Amino acid sequence: MSKKYFGTDGIRGRVGEYPITPDFMLKLGWAAGMAFRKMGACKVLVGKDTRISGYMFESALEAGLTSAGADVMLLGPMPTPAIAYLSRTFQAEAGIVISASHNPHDDNGIKFFSGKGTKLPDELELMIEELLDTPMTVVESSKIGKVSRINDASGRYIEFCKSSVPTGTNFSGLKIVIDCAHGATYKVAPSVFRELGAEVVVLSAQPNGLNINDNCGSTHMGQLQAAVLAEHADLGIAFDGDGDRVLMVDHTGAIVDGDDLLFIIARDLHERGKLHGGVVGTLMSNLGLELALADLSIPFIRANVGDRYVIAELLERNWLVGGENSGHIVCFNHTTTGDAIIAALQVLMALKTRNEGLAQTRQALRKCPQVLINVRFGGGESPLDHPAVKEASARVTQAMAGRGRVLLRKSGTEPLVRVMVEGEDETQVRSYAEELAKLVTEVSA
Repeated sequence: MSKKYFGTDGIRGRVGEYPITPDFMLKLGWAAGMAFRKMGACKVLVGKDTRISGYMFESALEAGLTSAGADVMLLGPMPTPAIAYLSRTFQAEAGIVISASHNPHDDNGIKFFSGKGTKLPDELELMIEELLDTPMTVVESSKIGKVSRINDASGRYIEFCKSSVPTGTNFSGLKIVIDCAHGATYKVAPSVFRELGAEVVVLSAQPNGLNINDNCGSTHMGQLQAAVLAEHADLGIAFDGDGDRVLMVDHTGAIVDGDDLLFIIARDLHERGKLHGGVVGTLMSNLGLELALADLSIPFIRANVGDRYVIAELLERNWLVGGENSGHIVCFNHTTTGDAIIAALQVLMALKTRNEGLAQTRQALRKCPQVLINVRFGGGESPLDHPAVKEASARVTQAMAGRGRVLLRKSGTEPLVRVMVEGEDETQVRSYAEELAKLVTEVSA
């Protein structure tokens, strides 16, 4: 049985307290269908990743939606961003993804998209949550929803990804290794890069329902690093289980994270006069990214950790590019949410434009040493509110004089305080981090 609920682009709040079980999925499908039907005719797309529980939950969700009178179009295993795109293409009222992203196979969850490929309006989320507390009622038989399957979904999405680079783009002469994490990109990603002319070596593209993200993909990069070196490839690309995160490996086997990729994309757009504003990172984005963008006079702001916060900041400022160091990168000039394949293509285009390899082009971003220490506390009052912790944090920040920063934050899932310090001097950064972690430990005792 699935252990967790995830909803990066969807229902939140109280729904997150429910375990994911077939009966809950049935009720959630019904509640969503009833809410969508209030908007008029109702067509809902349903996709999933490759974890084994997806089959069970897909059936329960389908039953709930149709019992409320919603027509369902099944996509099968597809990347999360593909559902966002296809919801727009098929003019659906909503798209639903059954996925737990980069988590193990025994987790699962739901993500919702509006018919525009964006998060659901707050009022619609609230309506669905309220309907979960009401008894299920089935519409009369003549109004029960119908179910169909979209057989060409993969082909449509492949063409969409290819359209994010200029017509005639050819990556011939480029040898890449792709790690699909035994996840939702296993069919489409190799086709995209091959059809654009690259020589592609594929890893982890044999999903069995249990091996998604298992020692592979963007959360476990060792396999990809070894393969890039063994194949003498130009670079490697790692996706996560649902295809909304991407990390890379250069020809030396070094990992290229989301901060690096975000910088490469932003600089390329800036140099071509197409950036339109600045870049959104998160509280965890490396200070080196901020400094490198500042050298190019590119504005940079930090959102809270989480793709929904990055997207919210981009929308508020009408900016195009943002992302997280985990590899979740949003390119609003091409799509409405984080899309790993499209982000990877933008990086390859930037390399092609500069006629550089990945190892060379990433050198313009000098990462600052970053030390992260997790401190466990026993609950109760947060150590972050203690006057001594606040004073020490302010003192360290002042001492680094704008060339470093301190971030103290509570974990959202565990009784931990994450103490992070970064700056240009690694010895100094480690000393400050240990000092602050020791103080947090003392006030937590």
